[in-house]
Amino acid sequence: MDVSPSVVDTAAVPIVTEQPTGQHNGGLAVKTEGTLTAQSVSAWFGTNKVLDRVSLTMPAGQVTALIGPSGCGKSTFLRTLNRMHELIPSASFAGQVLLDGDDLYSPERRLTDARRQVGMVFQKPNPFPAMSIYDNVLAGLKLTGTKAHRDERDALVEECLTKAGLWKETKDRLRQPGGALSGGQQQRLCIARSLAVRPQVLLMDEPCSALDPTSTRRIEQTIRELVEEVTIVIVTHNMQQAQRVSEQCAFFLAAQGTPGVIVEYGPTEAMFDEPSDPRTFDYVHGRFG
Repeated sequence: MDVSPSVVDTAAVPIVTEQPTGQHNGGLAVKTEGTLTAQSVSAWFGTNKVLDRVSLTMPAGQVTALIGPSGCGKSTFLRTLNRMHELIPSASFAGQVLLDGDDLYSPERRLTDARRQVGMVFQKPNPFPAMSIYDNVLAGLKLTGTKAHRDERDALVEECLTKAGLWKETKDRLRQPGGALSGGQQQRLCIARSLAVRPQVLLMDEPCSALDPTSTRRIEQTIRELVEEVTIVIVTHNMQQAQRVSEQCAFFLAAQGTPGVIVEYGPTEAMFDEPSDPRTFDYVHGRFG
């Protein structure tokens, strides 16, 4: 079967723009800040174009899953959302990334501010191994020049470790090295570290791919708890995980030798049960990829 996408103008991909204002859900205020919008995003490594005019809105207070085969540009797209793509010397970018309508690539916006507002958790847990659990959580404060008194730091460490589901396991060994934790614990420590700078959006690049099933379930539980206060965008190759944790899905695809595009985007349930594009149906049901 030829699963290569035809030429798609991703500017025509449906973009969710309506956000609830002042609404409540079950007595809880609906999150209305933290909407991330990519507009005609293209990306290159040298002369190799890897993304072509990708447009996507990632609604506030929801989990958006980016799915698709390896090599279709999902992780590159994720890295454009907080300007990590530009860390690569040969990389270039076109388009806009807006956080609540403000351009993250604006010359007036400091790079550290963009990465503070849009945090990231990587595929492989990357705590500072010789640094204590306590200091790992606070590492982002130093990088952003944020000062806090000792009692404020103590409270922040407890708060972030609790949100990451790690406080009970580490409260009696906060001064031990973060590298001594298990893989799943290290990943949750990285989540706690990201939360300490109060991001509006948290990007996750296959955060469970290196973890065992028990640790994966705990990370997924953490995601479901965190989305009440931070918008989450996750790259995952696990279709069951995408179904479990996300409200929205975007399906990326790249034909041989052509850049990645979004084939289809919409509510997760519809994307899995009644997708409008047959390639989406084939991919989510394991017929290729």
